[in-house]
Amino acid sequence: MDTITKQFVTLGMFIIDEFQYLDENGDAAGKSQPSQESQGTYAAVGARIWLPPDMIGMIIDRGNDFSQTFQESLESFGDEMWCFRDQPQRLTTRAVNIYRGDHRGFQYLTPRIRITPNDLHGTRLAEAKNLHFICSPSRAMDIMNEVQKTGNWEPITIYEPIPDRCIPEELPALIEVLPKISILSPNAEEALSLLSITQPPSKDLIEQACARFLDIGVGQNGQGHVVIRSGDMGAYVASRVRPGLWVSAYWSGKDESHVVDVTGAGNSFLGGLAAGLSLTNGDVFAAVFHAAVSASFTIEQLGLPRLTSRTDDHSEAEEWNDDHPLRRLADLRARSGYL
Repeated sequence: MDTITKQFVTLGMFIIDEFQYLDENGDAAGKSQPSQESQGTYAAVGARIWLPPDMIGMIIDRGNDFSQTFQESLESFGDEMWCFRDQPQRLTTRAVNIYRGDHRGFQYLTPRIRITPNDLHGTRLAEAKNLHFICSPSRAMDIMNEVQKTGNWEPITIYEPIPDRCIPEELPALIEVLPKISILSPNAEEALSLLSITQPPSKDLIEQACARFLDIGVGQNGQGHVVIRSGDMGAYVASRVRPGLWVSAYWSGKDESHVVDVTGAGNSFLGGLAAGLSLTNGDVFAAVFHAAVSASFTIEQLGLPRLTSRTDDHSEAEEWNDDHPLRRLADLRARSGYL
């Protein structure tokens, strides 16, 4: 068994997604080809931009329709990342993303196979240093209870609330689980919705929402962080002991023609955040810059970013979409005055 402790493991699922586009009347306006896209895959690849594959982990449930194309695509990032479980009696989890104007809907087409911390026991993914999960607040409590029952495992937990449960009715459950969470990261619309704030997102409202979550008490003894992902406004990170910081989206104010599809950007951001924590000695504020760079590669094309060169060295010698992550990191830090 691989004895390397993983720096990052996601509990996100592998999903074969389809994309359906509707006009304002609800009529079909075209449908893309199915693509491999999932919460977990984008998060894992977001971390892979910075870390070698043997430091990253994700469970992949392979149904009887799992194609060789999917297999080869995943293995191109490094087969050490993936823990495959065959499910020959069922289809791979599938879903459809429905776009109607600025609104996005999401619907599962097959039953889900949820992944929990217990699934990691006895695999090379056990006891990772950073654990990412995407779910409702009530399920987040179940996940944290499983983590706490696992011996002395105390991972940094990165919790991404699932969009359709970011509603005011879920706030009590969120309040209950927040003290167990290291890093809370909704996007701006989700953060405001949880707090019953109905105005459109603005930097002022996002900062207010962040302060309220911190007042509720993120992390043990309130020592956690909140990172609110805010699209082209960037991301806002704060804790109780450091002033909040806005980190620009990489392409904001630059050549925005690079922005092709934002699908998976938030998941990739959080994978990059976890990798950044490993590279900055746990400095969440510094790690947000790694997160923003990971998202910048994800939004440049449909689907996952391309690993365009590979060597036997660490990821700093690799290229993604024919560019170097470290170059973008230095650029973003310089523009932000964070050196």
